[in-house]
Amino acid sequence: MDHHFGVLIPSTNTTVEIEYSHLLPSSLQFHVGRLLTSGTGPFSPSKDDDIDYQARLLGTAKVEVISLAQTSASLFADDYDANVIRRMSAAAGVPAITSAQAVGQAVRALGAKRIALISPYSQPVIERAKHYYESRFALSVVALEGFAATDSYMIGKLGPENARDAFARIDRPEIECFVVPGGNFPTMSFVPAWEREFNKPVITTNAAALWAMMAIMGARDPLPDLGRLLKEMPPP
Repeated sequence: MDHHFGVLIPSTNTTVEIEYSHLLPSSLQFHVGRLLTSGTGPFSPSKDDDIDYQARLLGTAKVEVISLAQTSASLFADDYDANVIRRMSAAAGVPAITSAQAVGQAVRALGAKRIALISPYSQPVIERAKHYYESRFALSVVALEGFAATDSYMIGKLGPENARDAFARIDRPEIECFVVPGGNFPTMSFVPAWEREFNKPVITTNAAALWAMMAIMGARDPLPDLGRLLKEMPPP
């Protein structure tokens, strides 16, 4: 059975479409809407009007679920997730989720609680991520490292070695899971190798969002080549 899902991405994102088009089986069909920034900063939420309009257009494509692949947007206001999910779902007529939510749910689904955050974000943004995951998902962030990217274009140009080297620097026994937020950070295909090397699950934005949408759609076939989360498909 084929499943169709929608993804809203910032207009500057150059990674989500590549990762999903290259790595997913033909039974998982994705459809993308692009969003302009609200203009208040490089990692700020997208324009509300764009989110409503693009979600409505994706609804006409008969998608089964929509995700917002903009993890940083959820970090700026405590009520952002609830508000944007309500708007996306109302516009498209289907369930919706944010990628920030999906990451937290994925960590909990794997039974982890003590995490390390490794992100391309600047230090202020990754500190917001720490607050988000500790306050929303009762996770304990025991280590964090950012790559000081000042905009999405810089994130898209970062190589996977940035994450791998950060894992090696901060790894210690109390870390149960590495979390790599950033939908424009090309990492998804490298997760299995990282998990083998460090013997810990690795959760990335695009993998977590995919896992959450698959659960909502009832797409239960595992994706064994994309890391533990998508191989085991634990229920949310």
